[in-house]
Amino acid sequence: MSSTRIRALEAAIDLIGTEGIRALTHGRVDAAADLPPGSTSNHFRTRAALLSGVIDWIAESERGEGGFPSLPSTEAALTEMLIHVMELESGPRAARTRARYALFLEAVDDEAVTPLRRQRRVFEEWVRSLLGTIAGPDAADRAPMLMAACDGLLLHRITVDPDAPVEASITLAVAVAVHGPAT
Repeated sequence: MSSTRIRALEAAIDLIGTEGIRALTHGRVDAAADLPPGSTSNHFRTRAALLSGVIDWIAESERGEGGFPSLPSTEAALTEMLIHVMELESGPRAARTRARYALFLEAVDDEAVTPLRRQRRVFEEWVRSLLGTIAGPDAADRAPMLMAACDGLLLHRITVDPDAPVEASITLAVAVAVHGPAT
């Protein structure tokens, strides 16, 4: 992929994540990426094509990013990994996280978000597999609950309180996912 195209896509993500979906125009992306006027439209002829490109790029980038050197195989390791991810996605990657949520909301019935939905399903299956390995099939069935808890905390941190504590919430959510709800 050309560096101009990548610069445009990264600038588009930052625009959406900091100023909202309506800020996304070819001209604004060119300016934000410090590209000559018309550069973005050379790669993405329409706004719909630009949105589709951004969605594909977010999904592709997330697939290509390395995670932990080894998969977490204990409750403590899973907790640590999720705390790290939560702090990363609501800290240095907060603009991208906001952009992802904005794209989901803007195109709720649009097939354009299929790459993001597919990426989400892959991540959920990965969490399901980890929980199954750590604590068995009952824990694996609680993967959607763990994902929802993480989503709620992430949304809270990127919209309301960027300094909301992460550790206690993630520790509790993982414990419930692994051991089941207290009776």
